[in-house]
Amino acid sequence: MRFLLIHSNKLEYKITKKALKDVEIPEDKEGKIGECLVVFWTAEKKDENVEKITENSFKEIKGIAEQIKEKKIVLYPYVHLLFESKPASKEIALEIERKLEEKLKKEFKVYKAPFGFYKSFGIECKGHPLSELSRVVTCEKGEETPEAMKKEETLKSKFYIFEPGGGVHEIKLENGKPVGFDFSKHKKLEKLVKYELQKNRRVDKEPPHIKLMKKLELADYESASDPGNLRFYPKGRLIKSLIEEWVTMKTLKYGAMEVETPVMYDFEYPSLKKYLNRFPARQYIIESPNKKVFLRFAACFGQFLMAHDANISYKNLPLKLYEMTKYSFRVEQRGELAGLRRLRSFTMPDCHAFCGDLEQSKKEMIVRFELSKEVQERIGLTIEDDFEFTIRSVKDFYRENKEFVHSLVKKMGKPVLVEIWEDKFFYFVFKYEWSFVDALDKAATLTTDQFDVENSKTYDINFIDKEGKKNYPIILHLSPSGAIERVIYALLEKAYIEQKEGKNPVFPLWLSPTQIRLCPISNSYLKFSNETADKLEKEKIRVEVDDRAETIQKKIRDAEVDWVPLVIVLGEKELGGDLPVRFRETGEIKKMKIQELIKFVKNKTEGMPYKPLPVKREISKQIKFVG
Repeated sequence: MRFLLIHSNKLEYKITKKALKDVEIPEDKEGKIGECLVVFWTAEKKDENVEKITENSFKEIKGIAEQIKEKKIVLYPYVHLLFESKPASKEIALEIERKLEEKLKKEFKVYKAPFGFYKSFGIECKGHPLSELSRVVTCEKGEETPEAMKKEETLKSKFYIFEPGGGVHEIKLENGKPVGFDFSKHKKLEKLVKYELQKNRRVDKEPPHIKLMKKLELADYESASDPGNLRFYPKGRLIKSLIEEWVTMKTLKYGAMEVETPVMYDFEYPSLKKYLNRFPARQYIIESPNKKVFLRFAACFGQFLMAHDANISYKNLPLKLYEMTKYSFRVEQRGELAGLRRLRSFTMPDCHAFCGDLEQSKKEMIVRFELSKEVQERIGLTIEDDFEFTIRSVKDFYRENKEFVHSLVKKMGKPVLVEIWEDKFFYFVFKYEWSFVDALDKAATLTTDQFDVENSKTYDINFIDKEGKKNYPIILHLSPSGAIERVIYALLEKAYIEQKEGKNPVFPLWLSPTQIRLCPISNSYLKFSNETADKLEKEKIRVEVDDRAETIQKKIRDAEVDWVPLVIVLGEKELGGDLPVRFRETGEIKKMKIQELIKFVKNKTEGMPYKPLPVKREISKQIKFVG
């Protein structure tokens, strides 16, 4: 079945004539309905399993109606949604409609537009991000929930706040409010706690970063793909690639060996299948010409199989393998997808360390924590201002390793949310997460690391110890930054929050698509502007020239809209050598010689990766991707 769903302020229709000969003209030839979800639908010839297609369609419509909080539904037959397949017979279509109406009526107020008639109609769409949706529903079995996700919902655990000084406070939710700890000086932590304990991941309101990613022409939705797969424009691709390069550079310096592994794997491969049932994520499953395969949700599979085939000695440990996965895939639920925050296709840096024993693993985790801290701080996110922490541990592991756990809390330097599981279910016994709390009080995990005590045996990854005996390593799973798309989400959400506080948002200088924009006051100074731009480009600085026939006020205003960190107006005075550099972040204007400006940029971007300007240098030659 095919659906077009419009969240409407009002719908009006009127019968004009029959489209099918053998239909009876209803008493009500017209309809007028106020606020409602209008479900334009058509049944296809292949929808022969009426029970299954009805059930799957009901779940889809119900999910959308609940997400937009709409209790009135209009079923509007609309055969024009077909463009390749053939329509179902009238009898099958009416049977599907009848059964669908019965199911929906149990939870919603349902209206039906007459079947088999041409109709004139008028509709007023609400215009919010979820007000226009299209869906294709089949008779196939719906998404299966992995065993690990089912088990996760039944696991018993308790939540605590651990303080750097050693204090431990059990916390609970009472009337939607966390109690058991004084959160008055830790408002972001309180929001994280509430988010984690309520376990509501659905997005009811558009996150602010979505408008920003479009306005700045970084990224956008791709309607021709599966939801949760985005397109990146040149400026967004530049930022994304620079972060990828930075994370990779630091991870290799830490001692990891970079590898590349496949994106799809055999669903029935024994060790992989066992891991699938232990990892709480939904998979993309594909029927290939040869076998049933799934798309990876991390680099674990390929790296583990690679380690299984390697000859490893205790002298090689800790052995570190790394891949920037382009891409990893998870079938996140539609109501949880939100811009760059939660995607179905994402770029994940994944670094595994194979360690000889728990003591070596603990030391390695601390080293990796410091690696992650440096990675995040140069991206523009700090422990002090931007991250809250969560630790998750099996009760037995915590009891036996209290000193290590509390030393990690001390290193975090702030109160930490801790979840203690009664029993072990997952392949890991301990993990930590760095979470960013956004403008809608939703939390998203970026950096994470964990102790995996199972997969070395599952994959038969072994090493020869000092006594010449075969042993199994503990595996650490680190993503130093988290998904690259989610890092950009955090930067944009942080910028929005700062903007609300009256600050001028700006990317770190090394990440800014345009680092300097030159604004000549007239065409007479274009040559000087381009000569200046040539000098800056030779020093690997990204520079634009606003060569448009606009007022200087508009040029400056547009540079502000584009978040250009350094703007320079060029006229007669500037021919002498002093450049009036306008700093977006502070609003300050400072006179600088060109060499002084170059030195400033070099100091700010020292040690960071560089790529050239991703668009044409002249503003007049740039194209608009959005709007």
